[in-house]
Amino acid sequence: MAEIKKILIANRGEIVQRAIRTIREMGKKSVAVYSAGDKNASYLKHADEAVCIGGAKSADSYLNIPALITAAEMTGCDAIFPGYGFLSENQDFVEICRLHNIKFIGPSVEVMDRMADKSKAKDEMIKAGVPVVPGSDGAVHTLEEGRKVAQEIGYPIMAKASAGGGGRGMRLINDESDFDQLFMAASSEALAAFGDGTMYLERFINNPRHIEVQVIGDSHGNAIHIGERDCSLQRRHQKVIEESPAILLNDETRDHLHSVAVKATKYLKYEGAGTFEFLADDKQNIYFMEMNTRLQVEHPVSEMVSGLDIVEWMIKVAEGEELPAQEKIKFRGHAIEVRITAEDPNSFLPCPGKVTQWFVPGGRNVRVDSHVYTNYVVPPFYDSMIGKLIVWGRDRNKAINIMKRALNEFEVEGIKTTIPFHQKMMENEDFISNNYDTKYLENYKSLEDL
Repeated sequence: MAEIKKILIANRGEIVQRAIRTIREMGKKSVAVYSAGDKNASYLKHADEAVCIGGAKSADSYLNIPALITAAEMTGCDAIFPGYGFLSENQDFVEICRLHNIKFIGPSVEVMDRMADKSKAKDEMIKAGVPVVPGSDGAVHTLEEGRKVAQEIGYPIMAKASAGGGGRGMRLINDESDFDQLFMAASSEALAAFGDGTMYLERFINNPRHIEVQVIGDSHGNAIHIGERDCSLQRRHQKVIEESPAILLNDETRDHLHSVAVKATKYLKYEGAGTFEFLADDKQNIYFMEMNTRLQVEHPVSEMVSGLDIVEWMIKVAEGEELPAQEKIKFRGHAIEVRITAEDPNSFLPCPGKVTQWFVPGGRNVRVDSHVYTNYVVPPFYDSMIGKLIVWGRDRNKAINIMKRALNEFEVEGIKTTIPFHQKMMENEDFISNNYDTKYLENYKSLEDL
């Protein structure tokens, strides 16, 4: 077992502040990095050291591997925590960390490679005995091949980028007459976004729910789940509200879902935290969609219902520690997370600028993960998320009531945020009655629609 003493956090925003807290509580040292656009970030004074790694553009800083490695070596770090986004799933970065004898707090490059390409991941899950959405046997390389596969699967189908994510490189194709145009449009978008236009095809699951399972594996062959999350409320394929547990599921489906996720984690010999994402149809059939080989933005809801610190266990696993037995993890109550973004709540268009007032809610069972403060300037260069509000209640109704109260206390001035949107959602009858799916917000135009 090799103790980690000093960790560089290769990220920005609220996840840096959140990671610093756990690192400090574990008695370890932290190093924060920052771009020229983040020179006034609050967490820079909370870390033990801070290093500027380049210009405001992500390509010049948070995606600049040489600068990150130099910062780690210069400050004597023996590990790097990647957070999410940026280089968190970049295999080259993982390999370069290994070559420099810096522990990457996450899975190995070999496992990451097996799950990075969605078509490869699907093949791996079939071998592991995990149910998958009927679709192409691997990547589809030509229009002719795609037409043939689509006929075999049956319309409607979804064309997806093999190297994709975040909703880019995806098209719903309802009819054969639209296949060529939409397939090529998705491929072109994927090529522009990811440098890879390779596509695969899946049967389209109508009115699905997006259910995911949080897992952690260690170097001793153990794997545990930390429950499931319902992430079905999405805007342009981006999650906006997340919950745990997923009350949609009956006990039999929930147990099956947990079982296949743990089984797949062990099959992969996975080390670290990861998330298996599934689609659930109206008959509670579940289908593997993809695996995120990193920490998820919505991990706090799993922490709230389990009492575990997932970042702490990521670090412990990286040090070689053995996970606790599954039966020692007890799940209690219900947690809800809403993502607070610097966006117009009617259009979801970014709204960077100076925050002239920032007052966060408190009280029992309320958690705010954020890096923002009064007079902080939200930069225009990065993702618009400025914080997450997470609450816990003894059941879902209680959690919703606590969220309503907390949102009402949250005061942000100077910029527009999505707080009014979340306030409306907590009063929305369909949300309260759990009557929605991933397409629910598809026709959303303004707060009046809720």
